[in-house]
Amino acid sequence: MIAAVESVVYKRVDGCEIGLDVYPVAEGARPAPVVVWVHGGALIVGTRRSMQPALREGLARAGFAQVSIDYRLAPETRLPGILEDVVDAFGWVRGEGARRFGLDPARVGVVGHSAGGYLTLMAGVHLRPRPRALVAFYGYGDVAAAWYSRPDPFYCAQPAVPEARARSLVGDGPLSEGAPERFPFYLFCRQHGLWPREVVGLDPHSDGPAFDPYCPLRNVTPAFPPTLLLHGTADTDVPYAQSEEMAAALARAGVPHELVTIPDGPHGFDRDAGLSDDSPAGRALGKALDFLIGRV
Repeated sequence: MIAAVESVVYKRVDGCEIGLDVYPVAEGARPAPVVVWVHGGALIVGTRRSMQPALREGLARAGFAQVSIDYRLAPETRLPGILEDVVDAFGWVRGEGARRFGLDPARVGVVGHSAGGYLTLMAGVHLRPRPRALVAFYGYGDVAAAWYSRPDPFYCAQPAVPEARARSLVGDGPLSEGAPERFPFYLFCRQHGLWPREVVGLDPHSDGPAFDPYCPLRNVTPAFPPTLLLHGTADTDVPYAQSEEMAAALARAGVPHELVTIPDGPHGFDRDAGLSDDSPAGRALGKALDFLIGRV
């Protein structure tokens, strides 16, 4: 079993407390390599308490400390503010976290799912020093592309969300944990191709180059961290092509990487998977664990 969690407020903004959970290792095993978890939820919903349980247990058995972070959510906070939180969370990990919990500031990896996978890839762009390894489950590298900036056929086939209903779910001030009840706002955004405008604060149809700092796909250099991408071909939320394109960019730059493809795998293919499962999802989790152990 993994060690007991300790919750910490690592930042306060306009009355909003932004927290993280620390899963340390025994004192005798310190300093410990650390994996930082970044939750998904389209940057609109979600909480740090949604770590993948099997991978979390596997990392603990391998001697890794783990930190799961929250960040302010959109649209109350736009993407630049969200990225500031992510950078500040890693600053906490390498500073106070290292002092209080024996985290090794030089041995840091990152894992994220969906929007957390996107932020994981963004960590490879914005963090200095860069993490030693990135693992992005069904993440994405381009937030201005048509899949996000135009009405989505899959979501348009679902009952339309009235704008008034969507807007009623948005608050006046920042928040760092979003309940699933906020999901209709995301659905409204996907039905109208509004996610980039509501979350990033830019219009992809007129502000194209302004998206450059927010698209990992446009920022891959040979210094980008080694990266593992995992994606199902039947993903109806984030197109599989997003990971294909990211893998191609990593290959062009000569960055060590691998794309693990789950044939017919849906979004969240690993949700109920275990490391011992003889299934594509179970084997994918095993690859993620081995990748982190080998790189961090």
